[in-house]
Amino acid sequence: MRRIALLRGINVGGRNRMPMADLRTICEQLGWQEVQTYIQSGNVVFRSAELPAADEALLERAIAQRFQLHIPVIVRNAATWAAYAANNPFMAESHEVPSHVMLALAKEPLRSATAEELQEQARDGERLVAVGEALWIYYSAGAGRSRLSPALLDRYAGSPVTTRNWRTVLQIGRLITGEQETS
Repeated sequence: MRRIALLRGINVGGRNRMPMADLRTICEQLGWQEVQTYIQSGNVVFRSAELPAADEALLERAIAQRFQLHIPVIVRNAATWAAYAANNPFMAESHEVPSHVMLALAKEPLRSATAEELQEQARDGERLVAVGEALWIYYSAGAGRSRLSPALLDRYAGSPVTTRNWRTVLQIGRLITGEQETS
């Protein structure tokens, strides 16, 4: 089955450095097929017959062994990814400022009150909406200026969260369907 693995917090600000060629090699050594990466932030499209949770655990162990890094990995299937994109509640904002709209995915299921509790922390027109297991965030002034930090997202979600902006969500969707070249 076609899947996407999202690695949290790699190649950000000089920390948790991981070359994509090495990551692809690790994934192929796990037995994954048709392995492709997109940009340096840890997006891997692949085929696997394992359950997503098994793929997550396999890649986390392989990264720890190869790079001595504890990197949370979140795996979703192609149909789920397409549903995320189709159910973006911030479509108008996505067209105007795609870098300000983020899809946030937690490693474990979101607590039911996550979006509401985070909305109380939001400032300056920021908005959050939970759509199923996805948390969508509109950062009105950009994510870099927000109080809605990765640590805060983790705390309210109850597990590690990784985010991808709207452009990346679309590009990953194209990669999954074979419409986009890899990096």
